[in-house]
Amino acid sequence: MNKYISFERPDGTSSFGRLDGETVHDLGAPGGDAWISDALAAGLSALPVTGGFARAAVKLLPVVPNPEKILCVGLNYATHVAETGREQKDHPAIFTRWADSLIADGEPLVRPPESVRFDYEGELAVIIGKGGRRIAPEDAWDHVAGYAPFNDGSVRDWQRHNIQFTPGKTWPGTGGFGPAMVVAADVADLASQRVQTRVNGEVVQDQPVSDMIWDIPTVIAYCSTFTELRPGDVIATGTPGGVGDKRKPPLYLKAGDTVEVSIGVIGTLSNPVVDES
Repeated sequence: MNKYISFERPDGTSSFGRLDGETVHDLGAPGGDAWISDALAAGLSALPVTGGFARAAVKLLPVVPNPEKILCVGLNYATHVAETGREQKDHPAIFTRWADSLIADGEPLVRPPESVRFDYEGELAVIIGKGGRRIAPEDAWDHVAGYAPFNDGSVRDWQRHNIQFTPGKTWPGTGGFGPAMVVAADVADLASQRVQTRVNGEVVQDQPVSDMIWDIPTVIAYCSTFTELRPGDVIATGTPGGVGDKRKPPLYLKAGDTVEVSIGVIGTLSNPVVDES
């Protein structure tokens, strides 16, 4: 299974490469920063190896550290629609995140002092490999580079200030993304992969990707109609039911907690929780 990561080299420059067990094969041009988003369109498999590091010698970055766009699908599992008390609409609910909200696997999710309702949302992230506008659903898979676990950490206090989502969805240090991108062609049965979230080892979310209301081709077609998708753009495809805000009693994240998002063969994202200092 081909897994690609973004990372910081020991010299402090950023790069990307193929993860092979405990070895990182650097695929970025040496001597400066190199970004996976710039290489996706041409294809990663054809790139020459420019260096190598032990996994322990590099610092993981979010799978795509600098996406031009992060598009998030809200209310994409019927169980989550039901627990929120909302009605299912005729079109997907889309909101955005900023790139500076992203953190890598192992980095801490940061609960801001303005929040007492900090929540998890385990999701499947789709990384766009080939850009396009008005992409037909039947062509959508050709535009997918791969998949990774995502945690759409949510500051519910601010999300509920009004009808918009954005103020609760893009705080710094709240978007877990990693550890690696698994190439789409290597996931033989995406629909059967389960989106599972654990808080301190307890399973709090668990549903197959097949339970999405709006499947990936539909979401790509919809999003590419109102904006041009570009290589490296990220689509977080929505969270299953079981979010902390709707549990009885609620389960909000606090310093010392650990949140894991596992998606079958795609991997597991793990982040501790800290209070903003």
